Amino acid sequence: MDYFAHETAVVDDGCRIGDGTKIWHFSHIMPDCVLGERCNIGQNVVISPGVILGSNVKVQNNVSIYSGVICEDDVFLGPSMVFTNVINPRSSVNRRGEYAKTTVKKGASIGANATIVCGNDIGEYAFIGAGTVVTKEVKPFALIVGNPGKQIGWMSVYGHRLEFNENNEAQCPEGKDWYVLENNQVRKK
Repeated sequence: MDYFAHETAVVDDGCRIGDGTKIWHFSHIMPDCVLGERCNIGQNVVISPGVILGSNVKVQNNVSIYSGVICEDDVFLGPSMVFTNVINPRSSVNRRGEYAKTTVKKGASIGANATIVCGNDIGEYAFIGAGTVVTKEVKPFALIVGNPGKQIGWMSVYGHRLEFNENNEAQCPEGKDWYVLENNQVRKK
């Protein structure tokens, strides 16, 4: 075992967990999950069967990741954020075969208490503000806030808001990378 699991954590058989991953207090990793290298799974986290997390994924306290969710490398999931997995849940109707898939692309961050309605993918390096409710697909590098979530800007790989000049170019103050805005899409230059 090249990962750490706190004595109160439950790791079911059939999981694949990468080197250097840490699983903290009262968390439950269910069967057939894949957790990449160097992940950090906070306290009171549930990862449902079949979930895939890339490497260096940070899951903060009190997060449930339901079947159908894939998080690519370097994703941040803030405290108590929520993924839904069925569009029209009813207690009396079993919809286990209807779980919608949601992919969170490389480097995206989802803030505390945000809700991601299932079936809405989150683009690379997107930034979802705390408390936001995501009801549609999110573009790469987009900054989304509110309920329902609305795009109010663009973010760099380092998590800084981008300010575009008259040539539709912006430089990240920390990473010094340049970005270009074309056709309502952002890409690194």
